[in-house]
Amino acid sequence: MALVASIHVDTGWEMPDMNLKDVNGNDVSLLSQMGEKGLLVAFTCNHCPYAIAVWPRLIRHAATLKKMGVNTIAVNPNIHPDYPADGVAAMQEKIGEWGINFPYLADETQDIAKAFDAQCTPDLYLFRADGRLHYHGRIDDYWKDESQVTREELIPAAELLVADENGPQPQHPTIGCSIKWKDS
Repeated sequence: MALVASIHVDTGWEMPDMNLKDVNGNDVSLLSQMGEKGLLVAFTCNHCPYAIAVWPRLIRHAATLKKMGVNTIAVNPNIHPDYPADGVAAMQEKIGEWGINFPYLADETQDIAKAFDAQCTPDLYLFRADGRLHYHGRIDDYWKDESQVTREELIPAAELLVADENGPQPQHPTIGCSIKWKDS
């Protein structure tokens, strides 16, 4: 496990309309998942301790975001033969085990992760309804133990998005396990 941080992506960057597969093999267009106010795209996986620690918050925040008109999708870029714990079958298990109630999609080619310049799991991107990046940062200020969080960051960013205000500054990078690139 290599610890890495997300890299800066300029706000206003336009989300590409690309397709992924859901756990049943169906094509899902990124833009088709857009909510009335926006879309959170969370690159994550099943086995990374950073991602595992954040999953409960991500699931809970997705429900809050949904009420705000912002949909959520999770994208697993670690569909790699050396990491079966992140495979599609394991994703199906985690959907039930963790109660994931938004699309959890497989980036089998890793093209989506590359297009986003995603670096780690988790890596969060919050888009406005027009597909422009509003926030690229962490969920809060303490990944490891939710009881130690002193500052929420994702939800306040979404509140600014819904109010049609600029994204928060600064936007702190997420940290997590490196994406398991197939060509490395």
